[in-house]
Amino acid sequence: MLRFFKGFGLLSVVLLGAVTVPVQAAGDLLVAPTRVVLDGSRGTEVVLNNIGSEPATYRISLEIKRMTAAGGLDEIAEADVTPAERTALDMIAFSPRRVTLPPNQPQVIRVGVRIPEGTPPGEYRAHMLFRAVPDAAPAVAADPAKPAATGVSIALIPIYGITIPVIVRVGDLGAEAVIGEAWVGDTPDGPAFNFGLTRTGNRSVYGDIEVTRPGVSEPLLVARGIAVYPEVGAREVSLRVPPELAAKLKGPVRIRYSEDREIGGGTIDEAERVVK
Repeated sequence: MLRFFKGFGLLSVVLLGAVTVPVQAAGDLLVAPTRVVLDGSRGTEVVLNNIGSEPATYRISLEIKRMTAAGGLDEIAEADVTPAERTALDMIAFSPRRVTLPPNQPQVIRVGVRIPEGTPPGEYRAHMLFRAVPDAAPAVAADPAKPAATGVSIALIPIYGITIPVIVRVGDLGAEAVIGEAWVGDTPDGPAFNFGLTRTGNRSVYGDIEVTRPGVSEPLLVARGIAVYPEVGAREVSLRVPPELAAKLKGPVRIRYSEDREIGGGTIDEAERVVK
């Protein structure tokens, strides 16, 4: 489940048994599931729920994002999409495209796919965007007792949004992933546990990371929803950790990359590394 806050940060990490998630005030949107995979046989549903105290309106659309080697997702202008990305935009259908949600009232978004005959085998992906529509600001009458203002006045209204991937798979596809070197490094926001992840095959890989000390069953670190998309052969995974955990992660560790628990949780790759 994704939780839409007044911002864009989303993370699901377990640190020594404690789950850390962003915390914000009212006006949140819950989105489930966080990832949609379609094979053309049938559609699915995405459920939205406004857990705020006021009604909220959201506009729903599709956009193209490409993964970078650093693991980020760059938004691609429509004029720059590739033919395969255009195919993804054209084959994915959804309804409705705009919703107003009262507090604690769920809304179903129906998602389907129409795969044209002759579509080459492969994985096609677009990202479904849920963007908040700001309330119209009421007009304020001028105070005749005050002098008229001169110049230009600009009011900035932040618009918040969240995306989930919608993946269409055509044909018999497969992929593997290999865990690379691991290290603890510093970022402007604090220490992070980093490792490389290399993908081969003709589709994305997606799953969970678990880091344990050899011979100890209790994990030091668990991260959910780590993906490598087909446009990159390798990426760097960087997971923010508290300073006290960063110190514990140094030395010999076992890193396990496993499939999503909903499809069995099988091991994709497992490796022993000495973290510096």
